[in-house]
Amino acid sequence: MPPPAVSFNLDAHEGDRDDDVLPPGPGVLMASGKGGRAVLRSEWWRSRSQRTAAKARRLQRRAETRFPVITHVAERMVSVNIFDSATRLAAQCFLTAVPLVFVVASVAPQGVREQMASSIRAVFGLNGEASDQLSSIFRSSDEELQNAVGVVGSLMVLLSATAVSRAMQRLCKRAWEIPRTGARIAVWRWLAWIAAWIGLLLVQEPVRSGFGVGLWLGVPVTFVFQALVWWWTQHILLGRLVGWMPLLPGALITAGAMTALSVTAGFYMPRALNRALGEYGSAGSVFVLLSWLIVLCVAIAGGVTMGAVLAQEPYFARRLGSPPPSRERMEQD
Repeated sequence: MPPPAVSFNLDAHEGDRDDDVLPPGPGVLMASGKGGRAVLRSEWWRSRSQRTAAKARRLQRRAETRFPVITHVAERMVSVNIFDSATRLAAQCFLTAVPLVFVVASVAPQGVREQMASSIRAVFGLNGEASDQLSSIFRSSDEELQNAVGVVGSLMVLLSATAVSRAMQRLCKRAWEIPRTGARIAVWRWLAWIAAWIGLLLVQEPVRSGFGVGLWLGVPVTFVFQALVWWWTQHILLGRLVGWMPLLPGALITAGAMTALSVTAGFYMPRALNRALGEYGSAGSVFVLLSWLIVLCVAIAGGVTMGAVLAQEPYFARRLGSPPPSRERMEQD
């Protein structure tokens, strides 16, 4: 009985052999020496990289087919420009919201000032030298604080306070793909949002401590509190463009991220701020604080955007009454 014929048809047996094995082509049989081996090695790596890239494209197409929500989230993240939007929002918070806190403290009673200092200490997990500096500022006399802030400075801060509201509003509108030419939103909503946030800052310390009970109650209470805050934030800054129920997923995702970061802040921020103060002085604490604000704003931008995408997916859209995404509106037009 004659031996079976050996087939050199690679296409016929593609998939039956291991892709990592280089088939014995004419170059393998004829090459010799170090130069030939180097050429074969480069060809092998080139062929392997091409197969890896093709496999990655197949996996991407398969993921897009099976899990379209992942693709939609990625596309919305790119359109919102998460990191750019978060950086702008953090810069506005640092340049406007932080001075506004000191303006309010300059005219607030001593008890409100102390409560505000305690809440800021709880939000950023301050202790040591950073906590002492914060306490020294808020324990200053009314005359000292008012002289430090100044009348002109107070007016400038109050006039520019809505910059944070406008930055947050732009983020929410991008997340929900609301065009700039859409319905205008009343200016009073910007002022109401800023005023509400100043008030909410006063209760951060008791909420995060679980009203004195401990962290085991503070974490779930913080989550519920954050969910309500970001649910209301989206609603007031978007006006009546989006209903209450479609905004709920974004509020829950953002609340989860902010609660996790509030726990993390207690471990990271005190060490980072005290180290920066010890090595670089006040300038170092500015960079640490701004970096942490950017992290918080990235979490906010990501949570609102992911919530908008999930709310517009067919399963949730039918139950929440969400507006259709832009791709469906374009198809309908």
